[in-house]
Amino acid sequence: MSVTIAEELLLLAHSEEAGKQLVDSTSLNLALGGALLAELALGERIDLEGRHVVVKDPTPLGDGELDRALARIVEETKPRKPDWWVNKLHAGKLRDRLLTRLADAGVLTEQQGKVLGIFPSKRWPEADGTVEAGVRERIASALGGSDPDPRTAVLVAVMHAVKLERKAFPGADKKRIKEIAEGEWAGAAVARTIASIQAAIMAGAVAAVVAAGAS
Repeated sequence: MSVTIAEELLLLAHSEEAGKQLVDSTSLNLALGGALLAELALGERIDLEGRHVVVKDPTPLGDGELDRALARIVEETKPRKPDWWVNKLHAGKLRDRLLTRLADAGVLTEQQGKVLGIFPSKRWPEADGTVEAGVRERIASALGGSDPDPRTAVLVAVMHAVKLERKAFPGADKKRIKEIAEGEWAGAAVARTIASIQAAIMAGAVAAVVAAGAS
């Protein structure tokens, strides 16, 4: 089946059997917004003019979430930087919609539960491992020294931005991951998007520390 880069990220961000999330929700949400933006750039729907995102081609790509994101960019009347869009695109429960879509497609299973017997929670164990296996095979090839295709390079870079590789690929060569994440495999617009994810995550971490210190 065809999945977005954001969905590939989600598969890697959940343990296969227990369906538990491997990174914090704030970082993951930002990464998902960035993954959508990066995929629009790969699809030659958006680009950069100076420091701002611009629409190159408003034609839908045929995926509901990507087309929703593209429509929002088309409708925006003010010039916006990639970091603004990284934050904007993850709003509106994007993560839940993508997880539900993967469950509807039979890739994941949605399991309802409660934390401490009170708070509602969900787990997303894998139902069909073939999609993630294909993703892992592409990444393993790139980590082993092969030149990554732009899509795989974006996925590695986004994964690195949220430090997911430490959980998803614990034995991977850190130098090689950094080399792929910082390479110009997919153009300037994508590189700026990845940098924006990292900046947004860092800003969120700083804000959390400040808030904790003030409490």
